[in-house]
Amino acid sequence: MTKLIIDGKEIDVPAEFTLLQACEAAGAEIPRFCYHERLSIAGNCRMCLVEVKGGPKPVASCAWGVRDCRPGPKGEPPEISTRSPMVKKAREGVMEFLLINHPLDCPICDQGGECDLQDQAMGYGVDTSRFAENKRAVEDKYLGALVKTSMNRCIQCTRCVRFSAEVAGAPEMGATGRGEDMEITTYLEQALTSELQGNLVDICPVGALTSKPYAFAARPWELGKTQSVDVMDGVGSAIRVDTRGREVMRILPRINETVNEEWISDKTRHVVDGLRTQRLDRPYIRDNGKLRPASWQEAFAAVAAKVKMSDGKRIGAIAGDLAAVEEMFAFKDLLGQYGSTNLAVQGGDAFDPKLGRATYIFNPTIAGIEQADALLIIGANPRKEAAVLNARIRKRWRTGQLKVALVGPKADLTYDYDYLGAGTDTLNDLASGKHSFTEVLKGAKHPMVLVGAGSLSRHDGAGVLALAAKVAAGTGALKDDWNGFAVLQDTASRAGALDIGFSAGKGGLTLAQMTTFGTLDVLFLLGADEVKVPDGTFVVYIGTHGDRGAHRADVILPGAAYTEKSGLFVNTEGRAQIAARAAFPPGEAREDWAIARALSDVLGKKLPYDSLGALRQALFKAVPHLMRIDQIEPGKAEQVKALAGKSGKVDKSPLKSSVEDFYLTNPIARASAVMAECSRLAAGRMLTAAE
Repeated sequence: MTKLIIDGKEIDVPAEFTLLQACEAAGAEIPRFCYHERLSIAGNCRMCLVEVKGGPKPVASCAWGVRDCRPGPKGEPPEISTRSPMVKKAREGVMEFLLINHPLDCPICDQGGECDLQDQAMGYGVDTSRFAENKRAVEDKYLGALVKTSMNRCIQCTRCVRFSAEVAGAPEMGATGRGEDMEITTYLEQALTSELQGNLVDICPVGALTSKPYAFAARPWELGKTQSVDVMDGVGSAIRVDTRGREVMRILPRINETVNEEWISDKTRHVVDGLRTQRLDRPYIRDNGKLRPASWQEAFAAVAAKVKMSDGKRIGAIAGDLAAVEEMFAFKDLLGQYGSTNLAVQGGDAFDPKLGRATYIFNPTIAGIEQADALLIIGANPRKEAAVLNARIRKRWRTGQLKVALVGPKADLTYDYDYLGAGTDTLNDLASGKHSFTEVLKGAKHPMVLVGAGSLSRHDGAGVLALAAKVAAGTGALKDDWNGFAVLQDTASRAGALDIGFSAGKGGLTLAQMTTFGTLDVLFLLGADEVKVPDGTFVVYIGTHGDRGAHRADVILPGAAYTEKSGLFVNTEGRAQIAARAAFPPGEAREDWAIARALSDVLGKKLPYDSLGALRQALFKAVPHLMRIDQIEPGKAEQVKALAGKSGKVDKSPLKSSVEDFYLTNPIARASAVMAECSRLAAGRMLTAAE
């Protein structure tokens, strides 16, 4: 630790701190534009100037290390002033320079009200300017469907350039020209390719980069703000949902160091317009092959009539990617009263909850990636399945302390990796120790074996999972202080479904069996759209959008989207989180658990809870660890070893990632015009690359 005197206050800070960090640790406020905690230091805005006693001029605190401060002539600690007349005058001068060319756009700028330049001009600037020259004009750039540019406002802080190169791993932005002719631009004037490009809007300290879909939509002070979690993938990123009246206007990230730091994917951010289009807002019944609007009583009566004609063992339920734990628990209870254990979650057939939590969660945790020193990716494309988690892998890789290898489809993951092979032959070699990368894993202190859940949706998925566990067990990934077996769940519902046992019980049918002709009379789809149900099965669809599941349904019961209900979700690392209600469902749509409760009454199998609180009490009694919100119930290494001991026959066919099109993976995304445009641009890039 190094002793400093900051504004007369003595403080001990680590020697590797910058002066800016030391000043903030002492409670001083330091203005900045180019400095960002998660990006490299540029030192080019000069707003963070402070005075070092004995120095001839102020220094940029973001680029000046604590260890570079010299003690006084008698060995006294270095003295720093953040409020001296020299500092005040220097900051006013810097602000005056920054505003020479900045246009007076505040009334029409989307950044107005949450702009760093506005705030710091008020706090550290002067109220007049000595410059009367014309402001420079810079041509706006095309960056794609998500980021709108107003480059006259740019102050060349280069945050966007550094974010693209360092965090997103798509170095497509840079600066051309020098001095007053300097411009931030893309090299080839084309749409950005990163799945994290929306974060450029958050880190831009002025209104040069703003959200294109949100342009001129609302002002920040008009919006109600609700803290929630994302369900577009299995990461469970912390988000803030901003609403005006009944409408969700935008989604922004919240800081959560253990999950998403402060980034979110473009799908998380821009899926908003999908929440208001193609919505199911009333029940429907299929008559003579066509769906017609109906009342809730009619719809329930149609379901009851069909259920009463069926044997309880021929009733099943499949949960979709966006189902919350509460509604799955309620439907599991309801089917249990008929003696049915025909339960499944999309893509979950390969997992057996009885083997323990460690066999289906991301055991090292997302933050634990930063300890890993060897990583084997099996049948996954983290960039498409979990873009924010992929950025965390890249962050670790950039330190030079992580060796990465891949088994499965080749992909641009934004970091270098050794390509080992496409299929299970390579896995067998790794499991038996015949492959050279086995030695790399064995020699690592914290090795990780990451398995993509999408590659396990094949008929031999359980065998592939056991083989991956065998690789982890044989390479030292399962230690007393480290469990390196990581299953990357690509959906928000799957880990929670497995936690509550929403899977085929004793004598129950798996998803593959339930979607075989003649096995079921009645099938409930809880927002499940990625399944093909055969003719002859009566389908009850509880969902939010007119998607594939609704097209196949005989009865549609309109549910609530994740922003319209309070729901429990378990992310891929097994962390229980609550998505809070920010708006209300449209029309006659209701919360999904309430639909299950009301239906149970009509069926004469009344569920024993009348409120969400009572349902959660029953849920927590059955699965106690779910009550510990934002905490992880760790899996045991013995469970992974037991899984490794199970053998199953595996095909030699190549492994595949579950996500082909990042932007169109669920009903909300498929209803979004913004996501459709992003998908079109991505497809165009792939065609160009293929040519």
